[in-house]
Amino acid sequence: MPAIHGPDLTKQPPRSARVRLGGYVILPRMLDKGRATVLGKQGEFHFNCPLDQHFVEFTGINPEALKEQLAAGKSDSEILSWIDSTVAKKRTAVEIAEWSRYQDFRGPSDLESRQFFNDYHAKLAPQREDVTSWFDILDIDDFVSYGGKA
Repeated sequence: MPAIHGPDLTKQPPRSARVRLGGYVILPRMLDKGRATVLGKQGEFHFNCPLDQHFVEFTGINPEALKEQLAAGKSDSEILSWIDSTVAKKRTAVEIAEWSRYQDFRGPSDLESRQFFNDYHAKLAPQREDVTSWFDILDIDDFVSYGGKA
């Protein structure tokens, strides 16, 4: 079995969804969750969750094929090369940057998700008035889940 280097998500969170690899947000977090899943150390995190699916839909990659690449022990740069050679539709750097920028600021877009977002915000950090995006909520949740105070 190849050496797989991944985080133990029972002890630390994955990288923030804001972190970029090849210009893509979400991807580094997805890779952390995928590696942890392969290692059986994903804790409460889920590979190919609804957040990850935004990346999957944008690139057209197969998440199970991605997990196979992670199980083969590939590094972030090797995974990025694999993605570049596998994507259904080749995107320009500008398209990737615009998609990532949109994801950075994306918030709830319907009543049901707005209610969930507001309830979760009230539970995690009711005093914070700067929480407007899904990435904001994820960052706070990661911090609080591992002992921090929001």
